[in-house]
Amino acid sequence: MLCGWELYQQTVQRAVTLLGVRRSGVVRHARGLGLHDHVCWAYDDREEFRRHASEFVRDGLAERQLVWYVARGEPDMLATDLRDVAGLDEALRTGAARLVSLDAAHPVGEVVAPVAQIEAYAAATEQAIAAGYTGLRVVADCTSLVQTPRQVEAFARYEYMVDRLMATQPFSAMCAYQHSLVGNAVLTQVACLHPASNGPTPDFRLFASAQAAVMLHGELDWFSADAFAEALRQADPQPAAGQLVVDASGLRFLDHNCLLTLAEHAARHNATLVLRTAWPGAARMVRLLDLPHIRVEEAAA
Repeated sequence: MLCGWELYQQTVQRAVTLLGVRRSGVVRHARGLGLHDHVCWAYDDREEFRRHASEFVRDGLAERQLVWYVARGEPDMLATDLRDVAGLDEALRTGAARLVSLDAAHPVGEVVAPVAQIEAYAAATEQAIAAGYTGLRVVADCTSLVQTPRQVEAFARYEYMVDRLMATQPFSAMCAYQHSLVGNAVLTQVACLHPASNGPTPDFRLFASAQAAVMLHGELDWFSADAFAEALRQADPQPAAGQLVVDASGLRFLDHNCLLTLAEHAARHNATLVLRTAWPGAARMVRLLDLPHIRVEEAAA
């Protein structure tokens, strides 16, 4: 039986027949999110967050997923957060729902180890399926895990890695951040690595795909160039068979600086950049800049 990092690698490579459509863009509530969805939820009002977390948990129980609620505090307090979820007591009794205190799992100030965390969630997803659930669903308040630069660096990397797991496995998550405690810069840094969020910021999204090294949605222009370069560095998508395939079918605009950033990333990995996009300006830009190591492929609009 595989375990640890080997298990994670195996889950990433599983057949895409397991996949469903992933939600991307701005969401206004946490209802109707599927088995592979990954949403960043910014909040200032704890009561507002509690309501939407309850929506996410309620749907997970209805879809027969194993549901975890992860936050700081004692289990009794965490249960109070979910007081609007009908049948919660029964779900906790049977093990269909679990309350996880961050106080024990991740002491204040701890820097998350991305690989170890992914291994744990990969194993938990496998165990949930083996137990007869349709998958794993986690709502986690991640605010305390991004309070220092070292924490932010590690957690941003983790957010992309865990999204790769969600892209291929029936594992969905709602990652919550208290805006007033993390600030705009950190919130943008982590939100752009989610397919969906509850706010319009950032202007672009860089997230995982089962069919490509990475997916890009939104707009990449001069204003987002630095944030994009940082997100690409932290995600560090890897090529396959000498090609870095970028699914940019959801990209509405791409400026030359961001294109060059992508090209440089591919070059560092000795790979050809394959850009799949419906944006008509991409092929012309590649010709004008004389970039022979970039191949533009037309994607459905």
